[in-house]
Amino acid sequence: MHSPHDPYVRVRGAREHNLKDVSVDIPRDTLTVFTGVSGSGKSSLAFGTLYAEAQRRYFESVAPYARRLIHQVGAPAVGEIAGLPPAVSLEQRRSAPGARSSVGTVTTLSNSLRMLFSRAGDYPPGAERLDSDSFSPNTAVGACPECHGLGRIHRTDEELLVPDPSLSIREGAIAAWPGAWQGKNLRDVLNALGHDVDRPWRELDPKDRDWILFTDEQPVVTVHPVRDADRIQRPYQGTYMSARRYVLHTFADTKSRSLRAKAERFLTSAPCPVCGGSRLRAEAMAVTFAGRTIAELAGLPLSDLAEVLPGARADGAGAGGEETARVLTADLLARIGTVTELGLGYLSLDRTAPTLSSGELQRLRLATQLRSGLFGVVYVLDEPSAGLHPADTEALLGVLGRLKEAGNSVFVVEHQMDVVRRADWLVDVGPLAGEHGGRVLHSGPPEGLAQVPESATRRFLFPGDGRDTAPVREPRTPSGWIRLTGVERHNVRGVDAAFPLGVFTAVTGVSGSGKSTLVGQVLAGVLADRQAGEEATGASERFCASVTGLEAVDRLVQVDQKPIGRTPRSNLATYTGLFDAVRKLFARTEKARERGYGAGRFSFNVSGGRCETCQGEGFVSVELLFLPSTYAPCPDCHGARYNPETLDVTLDGLTIAQVLDLTVESAASFFAGTPAAERALRTLLDVGLGYLRLGQPATELSGGEAQRIKLAAELQRTRRGHTLYLLDEPTTGLHPADVEVLMRQLHALVDGGSTVVVVEHDMAVVAGADQVIDLGPEGGDRGGRIVASGTPAEVARTAGSRTAPYLAKALSGRGS
Repeated sequence: MHSPHDPYVRVRGAREHNLKDVSVDIPRDTLTVFTGVSGSGKSSLAFGTLYAEAQRRYFESVAPYARRLIHQVGAPAVGEIAGLPPAVSLEQRRSAPGARSSVGTVTTLSNSLRMLFSRAGDYPPGAERLDSDSFSPNTAVGACPECHGLGRIHRTDEELLVPDPSLSIREGAIAAWPGAWQGKNLRDVLNALGHDVDRPWRELDPKDRDWILFTDEQPVVTVHPVRDADRIQRPYQGTYMSARRYVLHTFADTKSRSLRAKAERFLTSAPCPVCGGSRLRAEAMAVTFAGRTIAELAGLPLSDLAEVLPGARADGAGAGGEETARVLTADLLARIGTVTELGLGYLSLDRTAPTLSSGELQRLRLATQLRSGLFGVVYVLDEPSAGLHPADTEALLGVLGRLKEAGNSVFVVEHQMDVVRRADWLVDVGPLAGEHGGRVLHSGPPEGLAQVPESATRRFLFPGDGRDTAPVREPRTPSGWIRLTGVERHNVRGVDAAFPLGVFTAVTGVSGSGKSTLVGQVLAGVLADRQAGEEATGASERFCASVTGLEAVDRLVQVDQKPIGRTPRSNLATYTGLFDAVRKLFARTEKARERGYGAGRFSFNVSGGRCETCQGEGFVSVELLFLPSTYAPCPDCHGARYNPETLDVTLDGLTIAQVLDLTVESAASFFAGTPAAERALRTLLDVGLGYLRLGQPATELSGGEAQRIKLAAELQRTRRGHTLYLLDEPTTGLHPADVEVLMRQLHALVDGGSTVVVVEHDMAVVAGADQVIDLGPEGGDRGGRIVASGTPAEVARTAGSRTAPYLAKALSGRGS
C-alpha cells in the first residue's frame, strides 16, 4: 500500500501496444523526459498509459449523462498506477484545423482583444455600444455579410475554367472538372440534359456555355451509361454541378491539399470589396482603440502589438474607461508575453491556424497553459522542441522550468538531446523498436544512462563516450541551378533564391523566417505547375517574377508527415502497394485457382472474402453509454478480418491474416525470392521500419513513421530522369539513431543522380549537407531574407546568422 503522499508515480504491469509488462517509478514535480528510438514504446508509456489512465480517472468523476457527450479513450492495458495526479496532454495534432481557427482563437487572445474594444473602445458619436461577439468574424453578428467573415472573395471566369476552347467537353475542355468517374459522370449528366458534349467548346451557344459553367441549379436526370463489352452498367440518377460550383465547393471543403491546390488554379482571389479584407461588419470597424481598428491590431506581429498597447488610452469609453482599458491591456500583455517568450512573437492574431506548423500550434497551447495557473497536475508533452531552431530551445526550457516551479510535473517525449540533458529524470525505452523494444532500460537521473550500453540514446547523450562520428566528406558540386527571381509570398518579399541541383541542400532559419514558404509553397508550386504541363506560368505569376533551370528536373516528389490514411483500413501494406503483390500470390495458389478466387477475394475492404460481421475491420464496437466505447474481437472471425473460406487458402503455410500480422522484418524472410514483394520490403527495412506489422493501421502510425513509409514507397519506384525531393523537417519525431538511417537513404538518392532539398533544424543534418540556404535573420516581418548561402562551412562563418554559431558547433563535433 502506497502512502497518499508518495512522491512517485508508480506504474506496474504496463502492456499497452508493445510495452512488455513494464513497471517503473517516476518522481513527481520533476521535468521527466522519455526517450527511445521511434516505435520503442515511449509514447505508449507516456500518452497511452499515464495520460490515458489520468483521463479515465477524471471521467470517472463526471456525471454519467455528461460522460456520454465526451469522447473517451478506453482504459489502458496496465496492472496498476499509484500516485498519478490529474493530467493535461499537449500532443502534436496532425489533423488540419479549420480556416476560421487562428492564433487569436487558439490562445484565446482574440477574446481579450474583443473585450477591450467592446468595453474600452472609442465609438463614433451616438453609436450604440457593441458586445464582444460583434468584433468576431466567426459570429453572425460580427462577420461581413459579403464574404461571411473570410475576408476574401474567390471568383472564376470562362478563360480560367476552359483554357482550350478548341476541345469538346468529352475531350476535356472544362479543365476545372475532376478526373476519373466523377468527371465522366458530369459529362454524362450534361449529355442526358441534351447538351452536345462532342462539339468544340467555342462552337457552343454562349448561353449554354454560361449555364454549364456558372449555373447554381442542380438538376437531377436519369443517366444511361454506354455499355462496355465486359460489364453491364445500369441507369442511375445523376446530379449536375456547374464548374464554378464544383471549384468553389472543393476549395472551401476539401481536406486534400492537392485537390485544394488544383481548385485554387481556377480561382482569382481578391480582398472582399465590402469589408476590405477586415472580415468584419462596418459597425465593428468604426470602433477604434489607440487610433486603430481591431483588424489593424490583429494584423500586427504580437511583438509589435505588445509595444503598441502600453501607451494606449481609452478615449470616449465613458466613466471608468481608462481603468477598464488598463486592466484589459495588462491582461493582454501578460498573455502575449508567454507567447513571445516561446519564440512566436512574429505571429499575428489573425494568422490562420492551417498555416501554422504542428510545433507552433503546440507551443501556442503551451503558452495558454502557462497562464492557466494550474498546479499539482502532470503535463504530458509530445516533442515540444519540434520545429524549433536551436536558438529558440533555451526559451522553451525556461517555460518548462516555470511549469515545474509552479508545482507541476512535466513529462516530455523528446528526441532533442539539449532538452534531454536538462531533465531531472530520464526514462529510456528500448532497446529497439516494435517487438524488439517495449522495455525500460533506465529510469533515473540522465547521467545514469552512461552505464546502460544497450541504450540507443546513450551515444548521442554522451558524444564523447564512444559515439560513432558521422563520416566527413567533401561537399558535392552542383550540376545546375533553379533560380527564382523576385519571390513574393507571405513574409518572403522581393527575394532572389537559387537552389542547386544534384546535391543535398538544407534550408535553415528560426521559426517563421520563411523556410516552408520558400520551399513548400514557392519552389514546390513552380515545379508542380510545370509537372502539370503549365510550364510554371501559373506559379510564376503567383509567387515570383521569373524562373529558370526547371528543364533539368523531370519529376517532383514532396514527402511530408501527414497520415497515410485516416481509417484503420489504410495500412502499411496497402499504401506501399505490397498488398497487391501479396493478394496476387494468394490468388495463384492451387486451392485459390481450384475455387476460382481472384486477387480481390483476399481484400478485407470489399465483400466476398472478408468477414461480413465486422465488415473486414476485425473488431466490433460495443457501446456502453456512459462508459467509454470498447472494441472487442469480432465474434465470427476473432480478429482475422476474413471469412473461413478465404482463410482456408494458405501460402507456404500462412493464411492472408497471418501474413498481415508479420513484421516487415519477418516478411522479408518469408517473401525472399519473390521480386514483387522483396523490393517494397527492402525499402521499408532501409528506412528503419522493420518493426512495423504489414497490416498495422495507419491510425497507429506516428508522423515520422508515415513520412518514412512515403519515402519507402518512392524509393521502390523505378526512377526515370532527374527527380527533386522536397522534405519539410524530415527528422521531426525521429530519434538521432533513426535520423542516421534516414540520412543514409537521402544521401543515396543524391548519389543516384537526384536532388534533395530539406527544411531542417537538426544541426547534425545541416552539417552533413552539401549546400545551406539560411533565412532570417528573425521570424515574421523581421525575416524572409536569405542571410547566407553556400557550403555548411561558409554559412557557419556568416556574421548576423542565427544559425551560424550552432552550425559551427555541429561542424566542430564532426571534426571538420
